Amino acid sequence: MSQTAIIRNLLSSIKERLFRNKAILVLGPRQVGKSTLCEKLLEESGQTWLYLNGDEADVRSELTDTTATRLKNLLGDHKILFIDEAQRIPGIGITLKIVVDQLKDVQVIATGSSAFDLVNLSNEPLTGRKFEFFLFPLSFGEMVNHHGLLAEKRLIEQRMIYGYYPEIVTHVGKEKELLKLLAGSYLYKDLLMLEQIKKPILLEKLLKALALQLGSEVNYHELAQIVGADKITVEKYIDLLEKAFVIFRIPAYNRNIRTELKKGKKIYFYDCGIRNAILGNFNPFLNRTDVGALWENYFIVERMKYQAYNNVDANYYFWRTTAQQEIDFIEESEEGMKAIECKWSEKAKVRFPSTFTAAYPKATLDVISPKNIEGVLGFDS
Repeated sequence: MSQTAIIRNLLSSIKERLFRNKAILVLGPRQVGKSTLCEKLLEESGQTWLYLNGDEADVRSELTDTTATRLKNLLGDHKILFIDEAQRIPGIGITLKIVVDQLKDVQVIATGSSAFDLVNLSNEPLTGRKFEFFLFPLSFGEMVNHHGLLAEKRLIEQRMIYGYYPEIVTHVGKEKELLKLLAGSYLYKDLLMLEQIKKPILLEKLLKALALQLGSEVNYHELAQIVGADKITVEKYIDLLEKAFVIFRIPAYNRNIRTELKKGKKIYFYDCGIRNAILGNFNPFLNRTDVGALWENYFIVERMKYQAYNNVDANYYFWRTTAQQEIDFIEESEEGMKAIECKWSEKAKVRFPSTFTAAYPKATLDVISPKNIEGVLGFDS
């Protein structure tokens, strides 16, 4: 299967926003296809472009503390400036601002694999001057569009074990080997360059602990004891892992009920394959004890991808009370509140707690299994 043959949902969204006198930022984890997406965009743009890679020292030198005159000379007659790995360039926000403000006939596109640099360093200079997009690993929806709903539903177990990274999806039979490489230092390249990460071994221990606690409420004090560090260091490393798009946190939902948890957190991985690679566990489903947690992670990420690609602003939570009543997933958006239980078996019996339904009578209640997942991912039959 060719990666370039899989059409990414963001392609049309970005196309619509070309040449509107704003920078286009494409963020996302390493190796999710940001460069491939932008190259496809450039090919279809009908314009000439200049490609620069922020990993190269001379490119960083040329684009740091630059001027409009230098940028004009660099660009020549090119109408699009594409900066790959832009987070590696010091002061990139100012450089992008110069292009937007002073080279008005030029479209600048920048990709970045870490939020802590590209977003933070570009936020202030680019206020009102950017369109920002987040590219996830491949999605259920993109793969359905690629080879059909039935084919993709048959592959859900495969996706829960090996994930959706483009290189993994397109190299059938080589998943374990490639995932081990991907889940190694390459994935954390941005993190390991930071001065704050002084103990890579601690980072690995923390990732394993988080992978083992998938779908469970995370306690920073307990994690600190498990990995042999202090709570502040653990929180800092988790924050950096989130900014590098390896993991994400979902908070506890609390509004109306005194017994609702106020400060709880669950941590999930952007990709199930990466999580399994961290543990070295690619066992088939019959030999796994974590199928429920993997299904929860898979569904939550796919729902987030679907909403993001459809420009729906939503907030995500889990719900739990001190009496251990729980709902896996709460979503709040303009469409209202959804309460969802994730069940691998379609035959599992589910009762939503009366405490919740009484407090939030307008919430829609749903149970999602592999049998009906397409309905909440835009493929109603």
